[in-house]
Amino acid sequence: MDVTNDTVEVLPQHKFDIKSLEAYLNQHLPGFRTEPRAVLTITQYRSGQSNPTFFLQKGSQAYVLRKKPPGSLLPKAHQIDREFRVQKALFSIGFPVPKPLLYCSDASIIGTEFYMMEHVQGRIFRDFSLPGLSPAERAAIYVSAVETLAWLHSLDVKSLQLDGFGTGVGYNKRQVFTWTKQYQASAHQDIPAMDQLSKWLMKNLPDNDNEESLTHGDFKLDNIVFHPKESRVIAVLDWELSTFGHPLLDLAHLSLFHFWPRTQSMLNRGSHIQENTGIPLMEELVSIYCHRRGIDPNLPNWNFFMALSFFKLAAIAQGVYSRYLLGNNASEDSVLTADIVKPLAETGLQLSKRTFNTALPQADPKKQLFTQSRRGQEVLTKVKWFMEQHIFPAEKEVAEYYVQNENSMEKWKQPLVIENLKEMAKAEGLWNLFLPAVSGLSQLDYALIAEETGKCFFAPDVFNCQAPDTGNMEVLHLYGSEQQKQQWLEPLLRGDITSAFCMTEPNVSSSDATNIECSIQRDGDSYIVNGKKWWSSGAGNPKCKIAVVLGRTEAASTLRHRQHSMILVPMDTPGVERIRPLMVFGYQDNIHGGHWEIHFNHVRVPATNLILGEGRGFEISQGRLGPGRIHHCMRAVGTAERILQLMCERAVKREAFQKKLYEHEVVAHWIAKSRIGIEQIRLLTLKAAHSIDTVGSAAARKEIAMIKVAAPKTVCKIADWAIQVHGGAGVSQDFPLANMYALIRTLRLADGPDEVHLSTIAKMELQDQARHLTARM
Repeated sequence: MDVTNDTVEVLPQHKFDIKSLEAYLNQHLPGFRTEPRAVLTITQYRSGQSNPTFFLQKGSQAYVLRKKPPGSLLPKAHQIDREFRVQKALFSIGFPVPKPLLYCSDASIIGTEFYMMEHVQGRIFRDFSLPGLSPAERAAIYVSAVETLAWLHSLDVKSLQLDGFGTGVGYNKRQVFTWTKQYQASAHQDIPAMDQLSKWLMKNLPDNDNEESLTHGDFKLDNIVFHPKESRVIAVLDWELSTFGHPLLDLAHLSLFHFWPRTQSMLNRGSHIQENTGIPLMEELVSIYCHRRGIDPNLPNWNFFMALSFFKLAAIAQGVYSRYLLGNNASEDSVLTADIVKPLAETGLQLSKRTFNTALPQADPKKQLFTQSRRGQEVLTKVKWFMEQHIFPAEKEVAEYYVQNENSMEKWKQPLVIENLKEMAKAEGLWNLFLPAVSGLSQLDYALIAEETGKCFFAPDVFNCQAPDTGNMEVLHLYGSEQQKQQWLEPLLRGDITSAFCMTEPNVSSSDATNIECSIQRDGDSYIVNGKKWWSSGAGNPKCKIAVVLGRTEAASTLRHRQHSMILVPMDTPGVERIRPLMVFGYQDNIHGGHWEIHFNHVRVPATNLILGEGRGFEISQGRLGPGRIHHCMRAVGTAERILQLMCERAVKREAFQKKLYEHEVVAHWIAKSRIGIEQIRLLTLKAAHSIDTVGSAAARKEIAMIKVAAPKTVCKIADWAIQVHGGAGVSQDFPLANMYALIRTLRLADGPDEVHLSTIAKMELQDQARHLTARM
């Protein structure tokens, strides 16, 4: 917290005798006299609207002082002795509060009783919209806040030794009564909405009003100190309203900014919370809170707590204005609070009539470290349901189709059952989920969906999320001209056609993509393409109508990575020749149109088919490969889950040497190591997806390269163990393991071999270490 920007000179109505205070602290505060020659300076925090708060500096020592305001006060308000007591109890058990140092009940020292606590250096966010932070940081701030609140409410109140601090039973009724009474005692005008809301709350008290958690009473961002650099709570402030009672009022209070009256500023604490800023929805805050407390997220009477929260805040705002009129309020903005009482009360009335669904779709708790958006969770739930209801039951029929047509040209077509499933998925809105601009999903959202589709070899096709079409559609979306989008992107998005990606060449080492020799030469209004490509995925599909080709342009730059371009080549163009399908460990990958060798023999295409411009090929590749590698790796995680399932089923059913296979230690260890490996690569891949969402593909290059090495290698090992557990059956066509192994093994070559990515990771790591070393010097 920047104290110089957060404090002002002590306001006239709150000035006190500094010499008297210093003399008292010299006698009663241990350590205060360690710098006797240092001058004590005192400034006042701007934000104090209840108990005035001051920053004390004496040499290298920093303290905070809280005191009662002067003058006539509302009954039972401003009881700072309670603040000191609860902070002392919480500090003793390690809950994040400033360390309380001493309490002084002698009003003769500075005119009122007061207490001292250590100053906590960190960040306080006065603007709840968190300007200047990235969406990921905003999400992390709110998540940390709500997790801290859940921690508070999970404490055993008996262990806090706060006897007599409050009575939990009847808390909600007392809250309605207390704030009604305080509002009426300070009201300066008649506000019908306040009277109506008070009556509604008293008539609609929750049946169960026996909760006895320690509640904060004013839990919101500007009462929390966060770590200077990390999104971590290091201190919760302002315990004036704390007591034993129902915890959901605290949670509602933290959530009320989502419903703030549009006509009102947030008490000068910033703009309204907008969507797509990274700040969690109310339902997401509730979900995180309930998960941490282990309670049902379907919260009963949520409308009551939201309405009570607004009623309480309106009453507080009225009290702030009343103290302003009396001349004993510390805030410069107190005069503005009079105008907000009515809108707050009216909002509370509206919320009292609202039916809330506080529960989000259920998500796997193993995957909650990186939180999906609400839409991401909803789509993931629908995808899981669709997989269980329609895709898994169709696996046998699809497999039989390819066996029956193994020696026929029909093997390159997709069976009718897949075409029907596509129409069903499209009708359900489960279509083109990979493309954020179309689906509204982040890379993190889609990563977890890709994991599910990776559990079945044809599932990505059903949702129009299959490679290489996803990468090609991303290229056209990001870099294509309007003509290119209309001619090719739109039919790809509809699923009317498919595409191929032509990069790798048989005659050069394509792991160094600057070796690519296929030429793209300008000839008037056309380009001429000449070259040999192989491993051109998708080219065998009868619906494959367009190829994205990487080649060398003649007028290239002297820079190695500006010598290549990408161009669109229709597959029916004269000179495009499909030579042969390539087999992968004996498999042809028919479902995706195979992997073909293609020759381009003096192929002429319009100059308008060039994507983005000459020499921009590698720039386009980087934009294409980042998200694509996330998709590949998360599908690999899904495949690993399916492999582990098969391994466990086999280990339970089969016996060898008079024991079940899982009872053999080596098999048990394979199962355990598989689970460990899956969890590791999932987290690593989700981190990479999160990085793309927050800092972009270029800044996330190291994370992307790391998953590209780790995921295929880990899944290959799991598949190898599973094959061992299955014995001879593991390498046969009776189980999918051999095919799975073949496909995963190719990922250690596709989009760059492991060795290239390892070199890239090492280079970037050395650069990062050098920067850190320089920063420390």
